[in-house]
Amino acid sequence: MFVGVIAAASVTLAVSDAAAQRASERRVANPGETQFDVQLLRPTGGPVVPIFEGWFRNPDGTFELSFGFFNVNTEEVIEVPLGAENFIEPAEYHGMQPTRFEPVPDRDRRHVGAFTVTVPADFGDRDVVWTIRSKGQTLSVPGRLTSSAYELAGWDFPGRTTLSPLVRWTEDGPSGRGPRGIVADAVEAKAGMPVELGAWISRDEVAADDERPINVKWFKHQGTGEVTFEERITSVERDVWSAEGGTRVATSVTFAEPGEYLLRFLAFNVLREFEFQCCWTNAYLPVTVTQ
Repeated sequence: MFVGVIAAASVTLAVSDAAAQRASERRVANPGETQFDVQLLRPTGGPVVPIFEGWFRNPDGTFELSFGFFNVNTEEVIEVPLGAENFIEPAEYHGMQPTRFEPVPDRDRRHVGAFTVTVPADFGDRDVVWTIRSKGQTLSVPGRLTSSAYELAGWDFPGRTTLSPLVRWTEDGPSGRGPRGIVADAVEAKAGMPVELGAWISRDEVAADDERPINVKWFKHQGTGEVTFEERITSVERDVWSAEGGTRVATSVTFAEPGEYLLRFLAFNVLREFEFQCCWTNAYLPVTVTQ
């Protein structure tokens, strides 16, 4: 009889735990919901919401699924390493998502298009699902090609001359443009020792009439330790970026700990264009930091 009571209690506990788990795990967004809700803002204690921005076509026939995120905190930075709490399925698409989630940006609501996933031309109606577990909540969002309402321009703004800036990691190297951007070859640095890192920015002839500055911001995209940028945000005027071959924008970067890092170099025109999913370029720099 005593054993039976214990068994009953165990079943009740298991059911309660399962219900609690289901309550804390859901997909963003459910039918009729939005992926973003400004009412969730708070100073600290809130989770990170993964967001599917939409998809666009590549010239080679493949597609890009663009993802951003919404750290609902206005003050707290959340770090979620790659793995069981920050993963993409199918596993072949895992690895480019951020692990550092900064609070809501100044004069903005969330971080738009932080990375993309490239899927083949015959991807069809399958999903790429990004899951983040933070602050006791598990939230996931599917990226898919099935809705034309989520089709993006990619790197230009239809009907206007504005385009995403061009970014190169070396003066004579290939350039990238748009959310997919370009990934550099890995570089090395020593923990605690400042190192100068930079990229080349410009606009091409199609956007020659765009005389606005090109704005630049650095991010620690992935990595275990703190990263300090001497000059994290820069605005480059036309008379500088329009020089033949563009201009190099560099800053001194210090890594507090050894490890593998991925920095994101974001080049954009103006903040308000993010609302229209235009026009910025992501560039990624892997850094191996030794003792």
